[in-house]
This record gives sequence, C-alpha cells and structure tokens, in this order.
Amino acid sequence: MFQEPDYRENLSLMLSEVLHDIGVNERMVMGRRRGLMLIETMTNISNRSTDINLTHFFLGSQSEGTTTIGLDSDVDILVCNHDFNIIQDWSEWEHGKLNYLMIQDENTTPGYCFLQRLRDDEPLPVTVILDEHCITDRRGRILYKNTVINDYLEGDQQHRQHGPSIVEQGQPGFSDRDMVIALPCKSWPQSASGWSERQGIGRWPTQEMRRYAASTGCLVVPTRSKVSEYPELEWRISTSLTERCIMYNLNITQIRCYVLLKMILKSFLNPQDEINISSFMCKTVLLHCIENTESQIWKDNNLYTCVTYCLLELHSCVQNDCCSHFIIPENNLMAGQFTAETKHELSKNICDFIQNDRQRLLSIDIDDVGHRLQVKLNRVPHGINYFPSSMSSLEIYERVLTLGYVNIAIHISRHHQLTLRHLHNKNIRTKKQYVCNLMTFSDNGNRLEHSAFKLLAPFLFTTYGSILASSSIGENNRVSPQALECLSAGLNSDISSSRLKLASVFYSTGDMEKAELILRHTEQQYYSNPVLTICGCHRQPPAVTEEFMRAYNEQSEDCIKHITAFCVRFIQREINCVPHELQYEMFRSTQDDMIHRRRIKDCWMDWAVVDSLPLLYFLQYKIYRHLQRHQDKQQALCKLIRTINTGENLGHRETALNILGQCMEQEKRPQQALKCYMLSLQQRPRNNAANFHICKLLSGLLVSQ
Repeated sequence: MFQEPDYRENLSLMLSEVLHDIGVNERMVMGRRRGLMLIETMTNISNRSTDINLTHFFLGSQSEGTTTIGLDSDVDILVCNHDFNIIQDWSEWEHGKLNYLMIQDENTTPGYCFLQRLRDDEPLPVTVILDEHCITDRRGRILYKNTVINDYLEGDQQHRQHGPSIVEQGQPGFSDRDMVIALPCKSWPQSASGWSERQGIGRWPTQEMRRYAASTGCLVVPTRSKVSEYPELEWRISTSLTERCIMYNLNITQIRCYVLLKMILKSFLNPQDEINISSFMCKTVLLHCIENTESQIWKDNNLYTCVTYCLLELHSCVQNDCCSHFIIPENNLMAGQFTAETKHELSKNICDFIQNDRQRLLSIDIDDVGHRLQVKLNRVPHGINYFPSSMSSLEIYERVLTLGYVNIAIHISRHHQLTLRHLHNKNIRTKKQYVCNLMTFSDNGNRLEHSAFKLLAPFLFTTYGSILASSSIGENNRVSPQALECLSAGLNSDISSSRLKLASVFYSTGDMEKAELILRHTEQQYYSNPVLTICGCHRQPPAVTEEFMRAYNEQSEDCIKHITAFCVRFIQREINCVPHELQYEMFRSTQDDMIHRRRIKDCWMDWAVVDSLPLLYFLQYKIYRHLQRHQDKQQALCKLIRTINTGENLGHRETALNILGQCMEQEKRPQQALKCYMLSLQQRPRNNAANFHICKLLSGLLVSQ
C-alpha cells in the first residue's frame, strides 16, 4: 500500500481524472441513464397501449451508468408479468389474478421463498395440481416451480439460459441482453423490514429513498439459492428497483469507486477467468461501506482510500464466507459459492493486490487505465505516445452518446414492428382506440413519457393515416381529409419513411406531381447530412461511421428524427396504398415456409417491408415512367441498382432485388430480371416472393414462345 498521505491524495486525483477521461463522469453517467430510461419508457408505453400486461425495467450497470466501453457490461432487463399477484398477506389477494402466497419458513433459504398457488375466485389455496408447473409438497401445498423459465426458451435458438436469465447475444458494438422473468409483489418484503429502520453513520440511505422502497414493493424471480434443498421450488426475492434507486443517488466518487472495483475484479481477483466474486457482490460491499462511513469521505481526492477500504471489506467477506445482502441481510450472497481452494485463492489475490496496489493499478488493461495513469503520474518518457490506440475522452463521449442514439432508434423500430403486429388484424375502431391510448401519454405523462411519445407517435399516425387512405382509395380512389391529417402529423418520424408512405399514397391515387415533389424533397434531405439506415426487423446493427459520430454527438435524442432513415412497413390493411410490385411481399410465405418462421420476430413477413432508399428510387422510376420522362426514369433505375449493389445497411436487400427485377421485366430485360430474383433467393432462400416472380417470369416466357 502507498504510505504517504500526499501521494494517496495525488493518486486519488489522478485516478479520478483517468476515470473521467474514459467516461465515468457526470455527463456520461446521466447520458447513459437517460438513454436506457427512455428505451424502458418506450417499451412500457408500447406494452400498455397494446394491452400487453408486462412492465420492462432496465437495470444493472448500463442503466446505472456504472460501466465503460472496456467493461462491456450486459444490459439487464427485468420483465414483470402483471397477470400474477404475489402476496404476503391474505388481504392482498385479488379476484381474477394468478395469486400466489409467498412462503418463507424453515425450508427456504433467507432471501428466498416458495410460491403457493391460490384460487382466483376466492382467497383459498388450490388443492389440486393444475398444470405441469406445479408440485405438491409434503404438507399438501401446491407450489409453483421455478423451471417455468424453460417455456420461454422452448424452440428458441437465438437465446440461451444463464441462471434465471434469458440471454440474447448482442451484435458487434452492442451489449448482450439478459432478460429475467419476474412476478410482482406490491408489499415490501417482510424479511427486509429491518432495513427500513436501519440508519447508517452518514444517515444514508435517506428517508426519501426508504419511502420510495416501501412504495415499490418487491419482485420474485425464478432462481434458487446455491445451498437450497429444493432447487425447483425456490424463488429469489428481488429488491432490484430499490437498488436502482440507491445507485441513482450515489455521487460520482462512489460511482468511480464501483467502476474501479469491477476493473480490479475482472483483471486480478477472480482466478482463471472464473466468475466467483460477482460485480453484485462488489456493489453490495460498496453500499455497506458507504452506509458505515461519513459522507465527506467519498470525494475524488480520497478515491484510492475508498477503493482500499472496499477491498479490505471484500477480503473480510471472503474470509468469513459471508456477504450480507444490503437490503435483506439474512441473505448471504456468498453461501455455497466457494470451495476451500477457491476461497484461499481469492483471499490471496485480494491481499496481493492490496500489497502491490501501485504495480497492479498501473497494469489495468481495461480502457487503458494503467497506461493513462502512468501518463498522469509522469511515468512515461516525454514525447512517447504510450497508448496510440486509445480513444480520447472526446472520442469516447462521441462513441457512447451516438451509439446510445442508435440504440434508441433501433428500439423505436422494434416497438413500431410490435405495434403493427398488434394492429395487423384489428379493425379501424380498435386502431383508433390505440391512437387514443397512446395520446394519453402526451397529455398526462411525465417528462420521459412525453419524450418517448414524441419519438413513437409519428410512426403510428402515419400507419393509421395510411390505413384510412387505403380504405378510402378502395371506395372511391380518393384520400380522405382525415387520412391526410394523420399522414401529415406523422411526417417527422424520420427523414424518409413517413414521407415515402405519403408519396406512395399519392402515387396510388394517380397524383404523380405531388408524389414526385415529395420524393425529390426526401432525396435532398437524405444527402444533406450523414444518415443512418435503421431496420429493427433483423438483429444486425447499423454501421455507424466516424463522420456520423462527429456530426451528432452534441444533439439530444430529438436528433434521431433528422439522422435516421427507417425501413418502410405496410401491413395488409394498407394494401391500396402499396405499389403493385410491392404487394407480392405480403404473400411471400408458402405453408412450408411458415415452418421456418419465428412467431413474433418474423411477423413482418406478412407485410410489404422495404428500405427507404430503394423504395424512393423505385417510386421515382414508376412515376417518371408514367410521366414519360425517360431520362429521369433511367437515372432513377441506375440509382436503384447502385443502392442495391453498394448499400451497406440494407435490411431488406431481397425485397429491393425483387422490385428491381420487376423493373427489369417492364424494361423488357427478362434475363436481368431473372438474375435479380436469383440474387434475392441467395439473400433469403425461404419466405421470399422471388419464388413466385421466377415462376411467373418463366411462365410468361414459355407462353410468349
């Protein structure tokens, strides 16, 4: 350990500067939190507006802002199913709900419980097993098994199970997503009642935080204790929402201490890349240390001492095989975690780090912390660039903030897809009610809900307007004033998709001049600034260029409307607004193809979906052909070909090739058309309208001969 007080203070300040430079600063922390809270809000608005009885909570390091690029933390999502009602007292029973009584007795591990199935028509226990997810215990109680999570994974090849989590693999540049199924309990857990009265040295957590905790109740998640004698029956009592509130109230020094602890843990403490000490244990140790010290200790010039204090406390926990949960202290997070050999190695690693902290700190590779610290401490010879591959603090800020915007945009696209799935088979009255439901968030929501509404609503207005337009076009080949009003309200969803829908509506009614004017303006917008193509139908991330990052890092999330081009989606109730050549996409799947579709994620295959730029040039081609502007028509066709050949971010290249093939047929170039369809099948062998186009083309050629 460093012995000189002045050196400790200097080192603390240097460490704080390094952590500031790699993104652990107030601005970045708030930016990360804002981004994921906005995504959480959008998700829950979509759920509530479509009567999906789930609430999503984004938790963990990403939502707390307690991570860095190098730590590459997962996104933890807790999915709360409100069809269930977990009760601790019979007075909490609700008619019509899936009621379960939380049981904590001599057979359950502290912090865990059994769930006893209750009747939904009166507050009495169920006496017979209702399905395979229940089992009768020795006392005759019908208990709910935690293996229910397996149902969510059945037949799903893109997810894997990790403890209670369903893990979705992240694409390059984006984090993995750990989704945990949770059941709600409205009351604060009885096993945590002592926490509400506990008062630390620094009078922390505050009374406001404790009141918030009492109002949120708790959750139960399907996982058992390591030492459980009933592995299929135990459910963990979760206070995750309270823990998030506590983390949101930490100061920047406490956040930096936690980030540094995680770096030390990942670099030095866990032996042989095994996860024995978890980041949650480090967080718990940190919270206990904060509770048991005066608040003035937690300042940047004391960061090193704070980290050392936490490491000593962690060492004590390992030595005693006990790390008490911060809110439910009877729950020992280390129970059954370590063998004697592992415990000895962990203890040795912590001691080695504390005794050789100078050398260890200077050798942290994550985010080049060690190298950066050496530069701050003047350990690098003057003029030598010791870390040429490292990003500057500005570049880190640009990257994190811009990828945050991109992540928001991807979620907008995914929520729009889920909304269309909900509306696909609904009648006009139901769709109108959905619009009214969404409008409540504009009138009555909080600030985050207002922001989320502004991002989501234009897509809905455009779709609703297009459905109304399709209906009126089918009746009298005109667009009703109500449809135009809705289409106009949605024009600013992004730079292209809603405008292209409006152009398609005018094209369908034969108003070529208006459609051409919209297309010309959209094309100008597309090339006036760097634009990112967004498609949430697939899990591939968009290619974010350095130019794009530099252009938009100082914006707010409102800039998403001006920097993104979403794919254009038409559901079947919009068919009269869809060019004939695109309508084939709505009927792409044979009965055999349907077997190879995912029920929810591939719902877009029943619609006509195309990327913005190919649709823009296709519509230009059709309009100029109709107007007999042959030179403009050929230019549009060339642009369509170039976009398909060179576009890096096309999510629906097979559809673009299909409409290009039909253009080639209209140009009397059947060989080129067939080539387009064959290339399309290479992109997507199944669930592809190219199969129909090939049959139609070959049939026509045979007839003509």
